[in-house]
Amino acid sequence: MTSTLKALSPRQWSLAGLAFCALMMAVALLLEHAAGLEPCPLCIFQRVAVLAAAAVLLVAALHNPRAAGLIVYAALGLVAVVGGIGVAWRHLWLQSLPADQVPTCGPGLDYMMDILPWRDVVSRVLSGSGECAEIDFLFLGISLPGWTLIGFVVLAIAPLAMLVRGIQAVRGG
Repeated sequence: MTSTLKALSPRQWSLAGLAFCALMMAVALLLEHAAGLEPCPLCIFQRVAVLAAAAVLLVAALHNPRAAGLIVYAALGLVAVVGGIGVAWRHLWLQSLPADQVPTCGPGLDYMMDILPWRDVVSRVLSGSGECAEIDFLFLGISLPGWTLIGFVVLAIAPLAMLVRGIQAVRGG
């Protein structure tokens, strides 16, 4: 199996990561539209992180860079994935709070986007709201942000593999 993973080209790693992003978004949209689960602001930020990673991986797959270019795409992909991990972690933390420590519900994300500067929207969403602390769905005892966190960790494999390949190419190995 290790030799199979080493044999994958940067384009194949990009496409594998892109396919995983598509799977993550398909699950999110299925839960929203088929199961009727409305995404909270932190869920939406996690989707943005998935889409950002997908965009980087798509461009990397189309460009199929070597050496230094591969390192750049890998780093950008990792930034998106690490951002998603951070948001999912924060979401899980909010869900773990006792009821008396949960922040009050604030205005909806659409409303905040209409009236507040972008930086203030990000700050308010990351500070959390009661809406984000609700656990609407469990699968195997894990809430949706927990599954999303697991998804981001799995997704990190693609840009990490690309990074290793890029570093090897720069070193001439």
